[in-house]
Amino acid sequence: MSAGADHGHGSDFVPRRFVLAQFGTSDALLEGTRRIREKGHKKIDTHSPYPIHGLEEALGLGRPKIPAIVLMGAIAGVCAAYSMMYYMNVVDFPINVANRPGHSMPAFIPITFELAVLLGGSSSFFGLLIGLLGFPEPYHPLFELDSFKKAAIDGFFLSIEVPQGGNQDGVIADARQVGALNVEAVEESER
Repeated sequence: MSAGADHGHGSDFVPRRFVLAQFGTSDALLEGTRRIREKGHKKIDTHSPYPIHGLEEALGLGRPKIPAIVLMGAIAGVCAAYSMMYYMNVVDFPINVANRPGHSMPAFIPITFELAVLLGGSSSFFGLLIGLLGFPEPYHPLFELDSFKKAAIDGFFLSIEVPQGGNQDGVIADARQVGALNVEAVEESER
C-alpha cells in the first residue's frame, strides 16, 4: 500500500475540505461573497482575474496592515542610520576637520532619509509577501481542479473552507442559494 493512499492511518494528516463556487460576473461574485459571509461562513476567499472594488469589505478584511509595516520599517531605517552615523563620527572615530562638530545633524539627513526609504520599501515587499499574503504557498487543494484554471482568465470563484466536522452538504446548498452557477466539493490529498 502506498503512503499517500492511506488517509489518517499511521499519520496525523487531516485533509482540509473546500467548496468551490463559480459565479458568472464580478458583481455576482461580490454579492455572493457578502451573502455567504452573512450566513456565518468564516474561512472564505475569492479568486478572480482582476481586482474587484468592494471585495475587501465583502470578505470582512478590515483595514490594511501594510501602511503600519512600512512605517515601522522606515522608523527602523531612520534609527539605524542616525545612530550608526552618530557612533562612527562622535564615539568611534572622531575627526576634527576645520573645527567642525562631530555631530552635525544637517550632514546626517541624506543618509538617514535614504535608509528610511530602503527599509520602508523592503519591509513593504517582504511584509506583504511573507506576512500578509502567506507566500510562498506552492500548493492549495483548489489547484488540482481543471475548472479552477479559469480563475486566471475569465472565471469568478468563491472558495469556502468547511470546518472539521462541519456539514459539507450544507455549505454546498448555501453556495447554490447565493447564486453560484457551478459548485464543486474539493478534499485535500495528502501533502
